[in-house]
Amino acid sequence: MSPRNFLPGVVWLAVALMPAGAAGAEPPVLPWSERVLVEDVDIEALAASGEDPVAVLQPIGERLFEAKFTSLDGAGRPDATGAIVPTKVRRRSHLAFQRLAGMDANACASCHNEPVIGGAGAFTANVFVSEGFESADFDTIDPQFSNERNTNALQGAGLIELLAREMTAELRIQRQSVLEKTRSSGRPEEIALEAKGVSFGSLKAFPDGTLDVSGLDGIDDDLTLRPFSQKGVFASLRQFTVNAMNAHHGIQPQERFGAAWTGTDDFDGDGHSNEMTPGQISALVAWQATLPAPGRKQDLPDLWQSAAGQGETLFGEIGCTSCHIPALPLDSLKFQDPGPYDTAGTLRQSDVATPLVYDLGTLDWVKALPRDEQGRVLVPLYGDLKRHRIADAQNDTFGNELLAQRFVARDVFITSELWGIGSTAPYGHRGDLTTLSEVILAHGGEATESRKAYAALPETDRQSIVAFLRSLEIAE
Repeated sequence: MSPRNFLPGVVWLAVALMPAGAAGAEPPVLPWSERVLVEDVDIEALAASGEDPVAVLQPIGERLFEAKFTSLDGAGRPDATGAIVPTKVRRRSHLAFQRLAGMDANACASCHNEPVIGGAGAFTANVFVSEGFESADFDTIDPQFSNERNTNALQGAGLIELLAREMTAELRIQRQSVLEKTRSSGRPEEIALEAKGVSFGSLKAFPDGTLDVSGLDGIDDDLTLRPFSQKGVFASLRQFTVNAMNAHHGIQPQERFGAAWTGTDDFDGDGHSNEMTPGQISALVAWQATLPAPGRKQDLPDLWQSAAGQGETLFGEIGCTSCHIPALPLDSLKFQDPGPYDTAGTLRQSDVATPLVYDLGTLDWVKALPRDEQGRVLVPLYGDLKRHRIADAQNDTFGNELLAQRFVARDVFITSELWGIGSTAPYGHRGDLTTLSEVILAHGGEATESRKAYAALPETDRQSIVAFLRSLEIAE
């Protein structure tokens, strides 16, 4: 039986204390209980109540993000791998925890903790990413079995997802327009795809409704931007959270591992059913989506302020801002959960009567962001939400992975958002580059010319660029 009680019509609840021995009742939650999954939210009731869902969910999500899950919560996955698609292990491991195939963390905050909870992680917090099928039982750091990854910071993630949603919608409108045009003209038509000033190649349509996607650049064939993970393979914070709960903590969210998808409510065979509810996932999403965006260091000494100003100019002049775009415009600050691009295995909008809506525009830190002449919020991410090839034969530092994750080539990565980079050392997808200069010089592929331009600068100019990047911080 699940360790939670659901009361109809209650918007949120803590597991009730009930008399021991009551017919059908679960044991009481005692003050010293080692269970941490003891709060839940009826998201359907919350959506219908008119209450501010952020006020209800954010504190619960923060507690869940910091909580150290225990076996009493269902932590552990003896019969399941860390795969995105529910997958049974070929043989049970004798270890509950291991740094390789997982479980590898007690809490979300075990890895996301620098300089604050929700931030990045040190090299010691690295994880090993595998699709979890052929390599489900790996116990080696050999790169043919997994890709080693350093922890990304989550600050500003809600704005990132909103940008990705709007850009996805723009690109799909353009796809529809070229299909309509080719049907009208009776001949093949081609369109250059662009969203918020970022080019995603081209798309060719034919009168029979088929599409030639060979001209796409930096995006999947379905024209969905997936802004999360270093490879850009997760479309939403919800998908990212559901994956992480199983892979890293051995907690199986009901919306992917429950009976509706797997035929059982205890897929991992640990004796705990429906270990994390849709309401608890929503609470984690709400907390992550409302994390303040990184900003700039305040009260810099004059020497640093001057160098950072010069460095910001040089950063653009050598071409870095062609991918690390300083800011992208955002039309709407209404964050729906589930979102419009959540898919099978994640709670979808079609699964609920009304999605929750988090109005990020009510948050003080969002109100402080600049706006353009159209009133759109300028999100200062220093990124483009696009994948790029950033390694080549001459400079393969970022091409050292042997496995393609979710069909993304091993030398292709999404542009890292640089806001907050002054707080998130070490660098690179393995976290094995210790200085900003090292990570710039590691760029190859599409970034080769910018890297060469940086290398050709006088040392004082290179230091100015470092001064600028180090001024971009996550506030503590």
